[in-house]
Order: sequence, then C-alpha cells, then structure tokens
Amino acid sequence: GRESDHSLYDAAIASMEADGGAYNQSDATGFILATEAHRIRLAHLFDPLLAVHTSNVEPLPHQITAVYESMLPRQLLRYVLADDPGAGKTRRAYVWAYARGGFDAQPGVAYDFCVGRGAKYPTTFLHGWAGTLVRDEFKGYDSVLKQDGRTGAGCLAHARRKFDELIKVNQSPVAQQAVQRIALIYRVEREAAALTAQERLAMRQARSKPLWEELHLWLSLERSRVPEGSAIARAIDYSLNAWRPLTAHLHDGRVPVDNNHIENLMRPWAMGRKAWLFAGSELAGQRAAVVMSLVQSAKLNGHDPWAYLKDVLTRLPTHLNSRIDELLPHLWQPQG
Repeated sequence: GRESDHSLYDAAIASMEADGGAYNQSDATGFILATEAHRIRLAHLFDPLLAVHTSNVEPLPHQITAVYESMLPRQLLRYVLADDPGAGKTRRAYVWAYARGGFDAQPGVAYDFCVGRGAKYPTTFLHGWAGTLVRDEFKGYDSVLKQDGRTGAGCLAHARRKFDELIKVNQSPVAQQAVQRIALIYRVEREAAALTAQERLAMRQARSKPLWEELHLWLSLERSRVPEGSAIARAIDYSLNAWRPLTAHLHDGRVPVDNNHIENLMRPWAMGRKAWLFAGSELAGQRAAVVMSLVQSAKLNGHDPWAYLKDVLTRLPTHLNSRIDELLPHLWQPQG
C-alpha cells in the first residue's frame, strides 16, 4: 500500500484531528488523544469489529498458529509499557499473535497485547476453541493443549534453528548433516504448497514420512555418540523430545510443517519497533494491537490497508452493529 504499517497509525490520528481532536505527542503509539471524547472514540470504535474479527480468526478454524516474543530475537518484540513516562518508569509487555493457518483460503491474524508471557494469556484468548495449535516448545502452551479437542503441532523451523546456530558457532558436522536432512523435508513441502490438503497429505505420506523416519533413526544414533550435556546433545534432544508434534503434519494436510507464517506476521511489529518504543498506557498498547490486527488481516486478504482503514473509520460510527461482519477484512467491500 501507499503507507507503511506504522504510518497508518499516524493517518488514523490525522483523521481524528480533522474532526477537532488534538493528538498528544507524548504518546508515541498515537493512540492516546488529548480530549476524553476522542480518547473514548478511538479506544472503543474498533471494539465491535475486533470482537467479530477475533472470533473469525480464532475459534472457527480447525488449525491456527501462535507465536510469542521468543520466536524472533527477543528485543524485537518486547513492548515497553510506560506507567509514567515523565518519571522514567517503564515495564515490559508482550504481543502474542494468532493466525489462521498458512494454507487457509480465508486468512486472518489477531494480535493480543498482554502485560505478561504466562500460559494464562493464550488460555484466555483461546477459550472455547478446539483444533490444532502450531507452536514452538514454549512450556506455556502445555496447559493450553491439555484441554479437550486440542492438538499441538511443532515447528520444524525451530528444530532446524538449533542446529543452524551450532554450524555458525563451531561448524559442527552433525549439525550440518541435520540441516541437510531437514532441507530434504522442506523440498517436499515447497512442492506440496499449492496442492489441496488431501493431495498434500498424500505427498507427505509418500515422500516426507520416509525422510522423517530416517531422520529419527539417525538422530537417535548420533545422540548416543555425542557428549552428554553438550550443545549438539541439546539440539538433538529438542527434536527427539518434540517428535510427535513435529510430525503432526504427516497426519493432516492442513497443518504446516512450521509456524513461519505467523513469524512473518510479527515482523511489522519488529519493523515499527523504533517508532513505537513506548506505549503511553496499557490501553494504548491494546489499541495498537486492535488496529494492527485489522490492518494486517486486510493485507492478507489483498486489500490496500490505507483504503481499508480509512473506509472503516468513516463507516463505523454509523454502521449497524447487526451488520458489523460487512467490515471484516475478508468480507469488506469499499463503498461506492
């Protein structure tokens, strides 16, 4: 689109100022306005739409992906929440992301701004949802997956990264061979990407499953050879201990081999990090997540995010709540 993601926030503020509001420049995210009337308007304007959008992203699909701050270099996704910027007091907050699977014909993503990183946050967000959750091996997901109707799928990219890091450090021959074997699995995935779920599953069973079986045998053998407690032992253990979720995609063609899709959807936060170093309040961070959820989902559905946001901001104040679905990114049509 014409605007970068973070400049869309400024555009939203400009549209408010055109209606007589004053923007408080001390709030770097652009979501705290000087007048209470405009603060309430911007804080709550998107709420009905986001509630429907979140239900569209989260409970309905069979399979979604999740990410938390450690999936990229941590400093990229740590969000600083200013309790009192004038007094220099800050505390960290976190952005969690949940998206429909990368193979889903109806894409969408929802971001959740939270003041912590414990299991209670995904537990709350995913309340009432059932399906397959593609995630890394962060222990916070364990309690989330204990609920009935939920299955965990692992991330091959994370397993590969454990070996890749060793190659960069000490040129480990075991790590090099592990990466080469994983590359063969990814080759099949690239060929299967454009297939239907049924066709993808058939290809995986015929071509990927033997590669996974060979990989398991080889990793088990190498594990018996490497020193206990060594870096390569820990890298191998990561894969062997997560073998069932790592191979979940061999039983369901809708499930991806990794969660790179959601990692890519976190990159706009990383790119805008310098512009958003501080959120003026917890509410400001929540509003940022609201707008980013809609903007990124609009992009996933092929819309110009500027045109989408401008049109929705214009229509929401008078739009019938019973027809709020019409403004969802995957259903939206411009007026006129």
